[in-house]
Amino acid sequence: MGGTEHLTVRREGATLVLTLNRPEAKNALSLPMLVGLYDGWLAADADDDIRSVVLTGAGGDFCAGMDLKALAGDKDMGGDQYRDRMKADPDLHWKAMLRHHRPRKPVIAAVEGYCVAGGTEILQGTDIRVAGESATFGLFEVRRGLFPIGGSTVRLPRQIPRTHALEMLLTGRPYPAREAERVGLVGHVVPDGTALDKALAIAGQINACGPLAVEAVKASVYDTADMTETDGLAAELKRGWPVFDTADAKEGARAFAEKREPHYRRA
Repeated sequence: MGGTEHLTVRREGATLVLTLNRPEAKNALSLPMLVGLYDGWLAADADDDIRSVVLTGAGGDFCAGMDLKALAGDKDMGGDQYRDRMKADPDLHWKAMLRHHRPRKPVIAAVEGYCVAGGTEILQGTDIRVAGESATFGLFEVRRGLFPIGGSTVRLPRQIPRTHALEMLLTGRPYPAREAERVGLVGHVVPDGTALDKALAIAGQINACGPLAVEAVKASVYDTADMTETDGLAAELKRGWPVFDTADAKEGARAFAEKREPHYRRA
């Protein structure tokens, strides 16, 4: 279903799996990949049967960042239809990279191999992160005299301790998976080749929960992140109380009492 020449899309139960698919280039970002990613985020949010999204890469790598040929406008990096889409929406690449777009559904990253530069920037837009033990992370831009403009100077210090964020940003050095886990960039490190399995297992746990509740919880976490505690707690009540009035909430309580699995209908 869907996808482009550099991005594959498939369903795994109630999970949409988006796979960056340029293994010969360590899944460096191209115009077709960016267009496919943005369309994938929109498709997931538009389909009520999809309850989670897993983002991964083909061929043993996640993403090595922006392809410099694509950045220079190489015509071999995508057909006219992709260039036309980018011209029609100059913000599309930022939406694709989750800088200017937040999917309603939870997004889980399954990382193997290289996840550097733009790959680490996309990672910061995901909600839950799993890495193979040989994965490598890093923001290499300063080493090339560039700026990590995909959001890292804003998001990274809010996601990991400031001292670790600044070290990653200012040294441009690679971070092995265990160090990325230690500083809080990823939540799980698993044997190589099993990151996708672990991500799908987490997605399955999310999919078994009430979808209205899941989406409200995710929205509350992000929407209150910059509020004072007082304002955040007030906003939480405003978003959370309506969930208790849904048919899904009643079904959850009924299923618990009857010792059975709930059947949620997004109502």
